[in-house]
Amino acid sequence: MTRATQRVIGIVVLLVLGILSLPAAASVLDGQGTENWIVPVQLVAMAAIGAAVTIALPGLAREGATTGRRAMTGAWWGLLAAAVGVVVFWLLLSGFGGA
Repeated sequence: MTRATQRVIGIVVLLVLGILSLPAAASVLDGQGTENWIVPVQLVAMAAIGAAVTIALPGLAREGATTGRRAMTGAWWGLLAAAVGVVVFWLLLSGFGGA
């Protein structure tokens, strides 16, 4: 599989999981006393998922990167995907009308 194909697959997987991670964390942790853990759990989960995806698809990291470097790069990709997921979720909740 080429590096470009790995990048496309990895970015699509991370974006989809980033969008779904906030509602998934909220459905599990939406209770009395646990609602403050929703975003931190989402961020940790997406960092771990990003690391796993980038280790599996080395095209998301620089050419010749070590496994540790790929994991760190993937964690950042996962956090970026989580941020995109939060923005998408916020836009879906608040709408585009502005009123």
